[in-house]
Amino acid sequence: MANSLQDQLLKAGLVDEQRLKQARSSKRKQGKQTGKRGRQADNEARQAAMRARAEKAERDRELNRRRQEEATLRAAENEMRQLIHTHRVIRDGADLAFNFTDGNLLKRIYVNREQQAKLVSGQLAIVRQDEFYELIPAEIAERVRARDPSLVLLHNQPREEKDADDPYADYQVPDDMMW
Repeated sequence: MANSLQDQLLKAGLVDEQRLKQARSSKRKQGKQTGKRGRQADNEARQAAMRARAEKAERDRELNRRRQEEATLRAAENEMRQLIHTHRVIRDGADLAFNFTDGNLLKRIYVNREQQAKLVSGQLAIVRQDEFYELIPAEIAERVRARDPSLVLLHNQPREEKDADDPYADYQVPDDMMW
């Protein structure tokens, strides 16, 4: 059993030495050819796997970037909600309707006399918080406007000094007209 099958066949006289050499050389040639093809196929498979890994990594980075942007946006929105909620002016006992515009819609909130006067003078502002409208102090309205101007719906600016050459200076139009 120590002899190989080729040696046993040679001793038995079933094959000659030349056929044995041909078989060995063809086997060696076949091994070399498949080895090269195998290496090429292996290299191609490795390159394809590396490309797939790189593409997946790029998709993952893009997805993570989008998630971080969304998280940052949600955090900023929550911060604005918290800022408005903590500094809002309570409107208990409000009996006067105060009209303002939200885009092209006419809206109404109820305020008391003091709050109406502060709204007209610019000490208070009206902001949108989700589906509701809130009154906040002017300083907070400026902070809200710096971050998201679309939330501040009404913020009257304090009046400047009167112009001495104004021909209509004697005809004052009241700002607090009810409409």
